[in-house]
Amino acid sequence: MQNQTQIFGIRAIIEAINAGKSIDKVFLQKGLHGELFTELESLIRKQGINASYVPVEKLNRLTKKNHQGAVAQISPIAFHDLEHLVLNVIESGKTPLFLLLDQLSDVRNFGAIIRTAECTGVDGIIIQKKGGAPVNGDTIKTSSGAVFKIPICKVDHIKDAVFYMQASGIKVIAATEKTENTLYDVSFKEPCAIIMGSEDRGINPSTLKIVDAKAKLPLMGDIQSLNVSVACGAFLYEAVRQRLTI
Repeated sequence: MQNQTQIFGIRAIIEAINAGKSIDKVFLQKGLHGELFTELESLIRKQGINASYVPVEKLNRLTKKNHQGAVAQISPIAFHDLEHLVLNVIESGKTPLFLLLDQLSDVRNFGAIIRTAECTGVDGIIIQKKGGAPVNGDTIKTSSGAVFKIPICKVDHIKDAVFYMQASGIKVIAATEKTENTLYDVSFKEPCAIIMGSEDRGINPSTLKIVDAKAKLPLMGDIQSLNVSVACGAFLYEAVRQRLTI
């Protein structure tokens, strides 16, 4: 899977971007210069592609081939357009249920969440272009292939998706400990989108300010947090439970 989702070489990456390939991330060699390298940097900035400058040793570990100072990870899936996806779900007559992931970084958590989302009938997953876990071989394996069965969208910022959901009549619910409400106090029966935060920082504070509702999981033990994929499963199955009782 790694070979299928990785390309190397400055010119090859430029051609892939220009051809419209879904690039998850580009690793660039620190301190490298040159006209072609500068062209690649400019293209990356223009397209808003996630990039990191790393030592050459990192690139050598990614591939044994002649990488020329650049290695890119290509997504094995085609990402969906958010506006088209939301419109299609609404027009289908279903009660929409979307999942927003605010810079979730661990690919195994990402894969596990995708698997649970597919099992609970989520209509689509929205992620941010930069800062989140990529769709790679580990994601595919952990999701048990569910990544190929559920639409995934990329946006410049999660707040963009929040505003669009709200404008489309979809309630946005944040899974956060910064509230007195538990998930059992919130209605998931109407059209809604659930936001899960990153493993270390949770949901961005600026995003929390614009959501329609907040909810937390009741925790009875000494450890006051759950793995994000486990927490996400609890929220999604509460949505399923409520909707089954309609």
